[in-house]
Amino acid sequence: MPKPRFWHVVDEAVLVQVRLTPKSSVDRIDGPEADADGRLHLRARVRAVPEDGKANKALTAMLAKAVGVSKSAVAVVAGHASRAKTLRIEGDSTALTAVFSAL
Repeated sequence: MPKPRFWHVVDEAVLVQVRLTPKSSVDRIDGPEADADGRLHLRARVRAVPEDGKANKALTAMLAKAVGVSKSAVAVVAGHASRAKTLRIEGDSTALTAVFSAL
């Protein structure tokens, strides 16, 4: 049985499940965390407010820097107005999965 992950590879990209806390005191990726149902997600915090997409923009910039891709390679594809989000990261899936496996 495969180990549960907060990410999976799709085409030439990686989809990442994220739980975002906006209006935090720091911008930080806390690492993997399980919800009440046992599903994994990446826990992240940003100082930006959840208005006009500011928190989403801060999240995509922070994640892009953390995994070493351009800001334009990261996009929120689900959960725009929710704390639970799915992000699509374009790039070398082997390198990206190595980064996420190390978290």
